[in-house]
Amino acid sequence: MKYISVLTLALALGALAPAMPPVPRPAGEFHYFDVAGKGTALSAFRGKVVLIQFLDTTCPHCQAMSRMLTKLQTEYGPKGFQAVGVAFNEATAEMVRGYVAKNQVGIPVGFASRDAVLGYLGLSVMERLSVPQVVMIDRRGQIRAQSDPHGTRELQDETYLRARIAELLK
Repeated sequence: MKYISVLTLALALGALAPAMPPVPRPAGEFHYFDVAGKGTALSAFRGKVVLIQFLDTTCPHCQAMSRMLTKLQTEYGPKGFQAVGVAFNEATAEMVRGYVAKNQVGIPVGFASRDAVLGYLGLSVMERLSVPQVVMIDRRGQIRAQSDPHGTRELQDETYLRARIAELLK
């Protein structure tokens, strides 16, 4: 009987948690801070294909992805692509500077609060989240791809990302 009560409670709480918003959808505005403490708005990249990597500065997968995005930025940047990293693990400007230097990251990386990131992603604070979380936005400001809360392997795969970036740049 206790098992049924716990299961019923878990299902009821799960029903209250919002589902991940559908894709495609308008990107909306998002603000983060750069390493100088200056606020930056996502709208600064309007008209470009944007890939946002929401990351944890201590995550090896995030570090590898930032290095890969640096390569993609070099290749596709002149064609209208912009990769951006946003740390949300209670990161400070100093932590982000260290992350960029240690991993030789050549894309802008800033930081934001966890609540701001979860709000932008349309996820509940109750959601268990894997990093990196990835969002791809087309030139018209529509989110075309977003990681599942538990991670989406293809959005961390260089071959897949190259194909999606090339497609969105057309």
